[in-house]
Amino acid sequence: MDSNFALKPESVAVIHAETKGEILENLARIFSSAWELDADLVLEGLDEREKLGSTGFGRGVAIPHARIAGIRRPIAAMLKLEKPVAFDAADGLPVDLVIGLLSPENCGVTHLHALAAVSRLVRDERMHEALSDAPDAEALYGLLTNVSDRDAA
Repeated sequence: MDSNFALKPESVAVIHAETKGEILENLARIFSSAWELDADLVLEGLDEREKLGSTGFGRGVAIPHARIAGIRRPIAAMLKLEKPVAFDAADGLPVDLVIGLLSPENCGVTHLHALAAVSRLVRDERMHEALSDAPDAEALYGLLTNVSDRDAA
């Protein structure tokens, strides 16, 4: 995806969720299974950050993020929702693309660089459209990993 953070095929999924809470719970579960983390700890971190203000980025995208103990570098997970869900985004639009980001506890600048990389990714009009049109997790992962291959060249 990007050299600023790691992504695994098993950290990308298409899911059904009805609420913002269900989205965060699913994200925590995916981080837990893909990266061998404590799902409750991940959810607690995501919830704490969300209490500071919605991570609804706009244009149907949310970027829930947190800093947690036990990881060495920023890691990502992506959810595509089967139908848009209200997420208290700044533009008021429901979200259907969710990119979660977890960073080590004490990595201020690294975390900000990883967030900026995710932000650039979803602001790119062609990428946003391609992610929205992707039929499944495999296609999403392919799109995301081709970005890093292209950027690395």
